[in-house]
Amino acid sequence: MATTPPEQTPPDVTAAQDGRSDGVPRRNWAGNVRYTARRYHRPTSLDELRRLVAGSTRLRAVGSGHSFNTLGDTAGDLVTLAGLPPTLRLDPERRTVTVAAALRYGDVATSLHAQGYALANLASLPHISVAGAVATGTHGSGPANGNLATAVTGLELVTDDGDLLRMDRHTGGDEFAGMVVGLGALGVVTEVTLDVVPTFEVRQYVHHDLPRDALDAALSAAYSVSAFTDWRSPRFGQVWRKQLAAQPAPPPDWLGTTAADGPRHPVPGMPAENCTAQLGEPGPWHERLPHFRLGFTPSNGDELQSEYHLPRAAAAGALAALDPVADRIAAVLQVCELRTVAADELWLSPNHGRDSVAVHFTWIGDPVAVAPVVAEVERRLAPFGPRPHWGKVFRLDPASIAATYPRWGDFAALLARLDPTGTFRTDLLDHLFPR
Repeated sequence: MATTPPEQTPPDVTAAQDGRSDGVPRRNWAGNVRYTARRYHRPTSLDELRRLVAGSTRLRAVGSGHSFNTLGDTAGDLVTLAGLPPTLRLDPERRTVTVAAALRYGDVATSLHAQGYALANLASLPHISVAGAVATGTHGSGPANGNLATAVTGLELVTDDGDLLRMDRHTGGDEFAGMVVGLGALGVVTEVTLDVVPTFEVRQYVHHDLPRDALDAALSAAYSVSAFTDWRSPRFGQVWRKQLAAQPAPPPDWLGTTAADGPRHPVPGMPAENCTAQLGEPGPWHERLPHFRLGFTPSNGDELQSEYHLPRAAAAGALAALDPVADRIAAVLQVCELRTVAADELWLSPNHGRDSVAVHFTWIGDPVAVAPVVAEVERRLAPFGPRPHWGKVFRLDPASIAATYPRWGDFAALLARLDPTGTFRTDLLDHLFPR
């Protein structure tokens, strides 16, 4: 696949590629979901957005379009916040930054680094919008790193009647923990305030052929680690080790692996120049923690994705449970990635109350072929209490998901109170939280 030139938007994100000038996407990034909205909007001010929300009976905000399911779809009004002012206010005294919801993590990171600050972690793609990633519990990796939503210390959102609601970690009490991973169901988030830390440097190394019995040690060995498998071998084909620059370099045969002799892409056959620098070259956090460079096509592009968060201690058992269907998985798989995420107290976070291992599948872009394999994977993972990534393809029934979330009922009550008219509801939300 040809790469997208630097500083351009990846494929399928903008409406301009469908020949329109309103700047609102009609489909998600992967192209497997075409939005069904009756009207599309790109407000240029907060007041305009508030009027839109107050005057609508069904409305959703769309970010970078990187969800692979219909969570962001609506039959009413679809709104992009890309036309609102690109707020980015750093508060060095409080060590926070307040950013416009539609800003991409990569753009926020570049500005923060230039001012001497950083976010504690980033996802594998810097192309995703801040509000969308937070609302779905999107994450990076690292045994001590929470998902991206755990950095949120404040939210501003437009509620169903057009009012502006501001909540923060210090004054919002327990309820704030229910609002952060909000699935876009509680209102249109317009600004997000995030914790920041001093900027730091990272080195990235790629190793091949990790034995499965060394997985836990590998995932604990550095600031952020990802292990990749194609389910055609009992070993992990690649391990991406992202370590603080001051940490000693791993030996070439680290944990029984072989050091890569050049840059790699996690998806076999894709160009390594799309990826962040490797081979131990030191660089700023935002140019190493993601797998992919901001100006290039992330991952493959022609794909579907599923992901399940399990208790970290269940990793070995879960892999063993999937082994009997490895051939079925491999037949529709591009790559599978395992990462760790630290526990948190956010009500709908996939990592609520438990340190987790996230088992991520990048499938081929064929929904018909992928669907029965997803169902089989979920059936085999069921004994381990899987929690799906909210923005990816899953088929788990709501009752089984709810059973893994102690605050599920509390969120349902919060949803009913903050959106009593169902303005921000979608078919998928109604399926998960029936009224």
